[in-house]
Amino acid sequence: MSSVIKFGTSGWRAIVADEFTLANIRLAVAGIAAYVKTQPAPHRVLVGRDPRFLGETFVTEAARVLSSAGVTPIVIPDAAPTPAIAYAVREQKTSGAINFTASHNPPEYNGIKFSTHDGAPALPEVTGKIEAAIAELGKGGGGGVPSPFVETFETFDVKPAFLKRLAELVDLKAIAKSGIKVVYDPFWGAGRGYSTDLLREAGVEVVAVHDYRDVLFGGHAPEPDDHLLGDAKAKMKEIGAQIGIATDGDADRFGIVDADGTFIQPNYIIALLFDYLVETRGWKNGVAKSVATTNLVNGLADFHKVPLYETPVGFKYIGELIIADRIAIGGEESAGLTIRGHVPEKDGVLAGLLAAEMVATRGKSLGVQLRELFAKVGSYYPVRENFRLTPERKAAFTEKLKADPTELSGRKVTKVVRTDGLKLILEDGSWVCYRLSGTEPVVRAYTEARSEKDMKALRTAAEAFVLS
Repeated sequence: MSSVIKFGTSGWRAIVADEFTLANIRLAVAGIAAYVKTQPAPHRVLVGRDPRFLGETFVTEAARVLSSAGVTPIVIPDAAPTPAIAYAVREQKTSGAINFTASHNPPEYNGIKFSTHDGAPALPEVTGKIEAAIAELGKGGGGGVPSPFVETFETFDVKPAFLKRLAELVDLKAIAKSGIKVVYDPFWGAGRGYSTDLLREAGVEVVAVHDYRDVLFGGHAPEPDDHLLGDAKAKMKEIGAQIGIATDGDADRFGIVDADGTFIQPNYIIALLFDYLVETRGWKNGVAKSVATTNLVNGLADFHKVPLYETPVGFKYIGELIIADRIAIGGEESAGLTIRGHVPEKDGVLAGLLAAEMVATRGKSLGVQLRELFAKVGSYYPVRENFRLTPERKAAFTEKLKADPTELSGRKVTKVVRTDGLKLILEDGSWVCYRLSGTEPVVRAYTEARSEKDMKALRTAAEAFVLS
């Protein structure tokens, strides 16, 4: 069964009781243990989870496999955010962490994320070694059944140190002083008790929705996207909140709602926070964004005279720049963000708290701040769409992506970027980026127009390129 265990941009994910079985979990963990044993001693690995079904069972089984392989497991007793686990890896100087989570995937999924000793998501060269170890173990009949005699393990609570660090990074006093009200939606996930505890302790009025464990996440994916934030919006209206903040299943992604109930897409939050951090922290060492993230960040980098790094999709690449202290902030349009001096991993908890600080300090709604940003560097209107292809059409489109188009539906292409997929920059600064899914016959088309008027026309042109 080892052929099904592939570590993608955010680890290995599969449907529970289909491919995500105890046998495959043992195999995956044994592969991770084999990799860890090649690294400097002592070999100690944190083992955590989000609140998904059977998470406690999987953690215990992983701990037993690690222990049998000569790696010391350190069990995190409660569901914990991915960034909190990443921070604990760095603080406790462990060899890494195994985190049972499928992030924002639907409830029938679970997964394993592996973080290396620096708290960052494992890079391809690491996951390649783990997959090779899994394949080798698979030849021998699997990862082996762990010793039944190992039942008690060292434990560690990641929450106190992580909250302490967030309190150093966010101006909680400014939020409290402003008197703003906050609504928080953890989506029944691992973020429960993190943002709320920190804000309440600082004297901020915060009300939570979906603040209990539900392994079915309300019957849908625990994804903090606009169409799923109705309860948070209703609560905001009820109490007169100035901002709504939300996190996904493992709290590495964020969703932000403005005072009037408008969802502010992650592209814009990343740009706003970049501008805000330069203004309030004076950090001008750099900014990073994935190739599919808004060029509003590029415009701001030019405006602030800050180096810009455009990375492939996958937060691990931004994490490398954080570790090297080359950037003040890094973000991806899929709602991933971290800042200087913090973990090289997506942190939805931090993103929400910083957005609240920004609203509190500036005394303006996010919508007003965004309009001011547009007035400063120009307007940008990004959209992401998925197009499902037949296997034959996907194969044909894969070939098509190898060419360098000179036009897109009559629009002149001024630059071709191949950082990840195919990105076509057009004359007016608008662009289209195509990325093929590695797991299904889908092409993701990211478009960004420079005016609302041109959005529809650009999306039509982008679709025509796929289907022609």
